[in-house]
Amino acid sequence: MTDPAIRGLNEPAAPTGRRRFGILPPSGARRRFSLLTRRDKLVLGLMVGIPTFLHVFFIWLPTVASGVLSFTSWNGIGLDKIKFIGFKNYSDLFTGIYQPFWPAIQHNVIWLGVFLLIATPIGMFFAVLLDKEIRGTRIYQSAIYLPVVLSLAIVGFIWQLIYSPDEGFINSVLGTAGTAQAVDWVGNRKINLWAILVAASWRHIGYIMVLYLAGLKSVDPSLREAASIDGASERQTFFRVVFPVLRPINIVVLVITVIESLRAFDLVFITNRGLNGLELLSVLVTNNIIGEASRVGFGSALAMVLLVISVGPIILYLTRSLREEAA
Repeated sequence: MTDPAIRGLNEPAAPTGRRRFGILPPSGARRRFSLLTRRDKLVLGLMVGIPTFLHVFFIWLPTVASGVLSFTSWNGIGLDKIKFIGFKNYSDLFTGIYQPFWPAIQHNVIWLGVFLLIATPIGMFFAVLLDKEIRGTRIYQSAIYLPVVLSLAIVGFIWQLIYSPDEGFINSVLGTAGTAQAVDWVGNRKINLWAILVAASWRHIGYIMVLYLAGLKSVDPSLREAASIDGASERQTFFRVVFPVLRPINIVVLVITVIESLRAFDLVFITNRGLNGLELLSVLVTNNIIGEASRVGFGSALAMVLLVISVGPIILYLTRSLREEAA
């Protein structure tokens, strides 16, 4: 028989510490231990891979293709007819050879000005009123926010019925529907831009209201109480205490407003397809690419100009956000 002391030296030592209680796996099994099973990895790969593929295929590839085609002349039929022309498309844009370009820039700027100076303050005003928890607040919130739920295409159809010179709501109220005195709100180049801006603002106001209402709900009530104790009026409290606290919301609203103004398309295209002097950059892109006289290369150049202008506010917002996080 083997001496118990010698047998004890040959046997492996008993597990000690955390391994004794099963917290850590044995050293041999530790190399095979994994938090994710093969099935988990497959599901995770599909959940990440499919959206990434769709994003690259439908967003990045068309963007790169548009950038390449913007230096070409092509009618969209036959790849062998693509002709490289350098910067001629951009030269035609900025030198005024393509006349609708600068009016479209002007209209987009007007669109942005109306959103910033009229629609956004109205949305903020509604948010301040609804933040007071007045009677029927939920109903008012739903009514004002309803246009945001609807797609811009549906909003365009609604306002097309309102502005119709034959059976439109406004002309019917004025008693001129179907007569020679009926106002063609969309066809008259002197007023069509402002008529479309009313429809666009109707939707934008609800969007801004929700953003500011969420921001107002997060403001510390003690700030308003302190301002009230100091004798500040309700108006002074908002502009000197509450509004500065809403700075992150203000930046988000500014970026969203700029982007919404630049990518405005649905309302204009549905109501009059950018005719009668109602040009916008997005409408010009569509008309040149899929219009009767298709000019894919020229339309791609317009799309690149619109992309560069749109990316500017996004880069500014991300830069400021990253700087604040670093500080």
